[in-house]
Amino acid sequence: MNAELPVGFIGLGNMGAPMAKSLLAWSGGLTVCDMRPEAVLPLTEAGASSAHSAAELAEKAAVISVTVLDDEQVRAVVTGPDGLLRTAAPGTVVAVHSTISDRTAEVLAGECGERGVELVDAPISGGAQGAARGKLAVMVGGTDTAFEKVRGPFGCFADLVVHAGPVGAGTRMKLARNLLHFIAFTAATEAQRLAEAADIDITVLGKVVRHSDAVTGGPGAIMLRDRTTPIEPNDFWLPILSHVRDLGEKDLGLALELGARLGVELPLAELALDRLGAGLGVPQKGRTDE
Repeated sequence: MNAELPVGFIGLGNMGAPMAKSLLAWSGGLTVCDMRPEAVLPLTEAGASSAHSAAELAEKAAVISVTVLDDEQVRAVVTGPDGLLRTAAPGTVVAVHSTISDRTAEVLAGECGERGVELVDAPISGGAQGAARGKLAVMVGGTDTAFEKVRGPFGCFADLVVHAGPVGAGTRMKLARNLLHFIAFTAATEAQRLAEAADIDITVLGKVVRHSDAVTGGPGAIMLRDRTTPIEPNDFWLPILSHVRDLGEKDLGLALELGARLGVELPLAELALDRLGAGLGVPQKGRTDE
């Protein structure tokens, strides 16, 4: 039955346009809405219907994806004078793909609930490239019922759709994911400074990093445990993550020694050396008091 639910899509920017394009294959039909006629035209030419406002779109759709810029725009789309709640029928699910505050998602979900409408926060990961390839990850915060309604259409533009928990949990998961993303970017800039000081071609270094991360999975390769507490002595993960710690502490120590010789400050490397073991749930090498 969910395969026949009509879907609406609001916001046809760099992420929204390829996501909506993937939904052209959805059997329940697609209605799109954007302030820019030139963004709507390619989709209507390909078979989608169009709406001039969020309220008009809500008359035609039972699942509505919202991909706009920020909290303010999401509020306007959902609760504004010509917003979705003006016409959305009870049972409609509004999915917010924009990365907004989890508090905003919770408040809007409450307002929607007063009208019998369900709101889920469903931020996405994978960038425009992932959207174009249908390879996004979607983190859904909402009820089980709402998740079941959105899982099918989301599968048109994502190959990983997870139920993170209640409303707000999708956003909290996205923020944790992006915490890793941008700290890793900052670490990459630190690595570039070290390599540059050592007369290494940093563009070649970048090729090596992208190649090896594609093979190993990058930082996510260690994110396999279901808790962050210290690992028990007989736990399966203890020898594996102890080995990661040993390699990491050795290589971080060598990088810090090189940085000291070259006069390059490496504050993230110092922090990583101090916290790697504890973060993995194992003691620092040679210590048993953690």
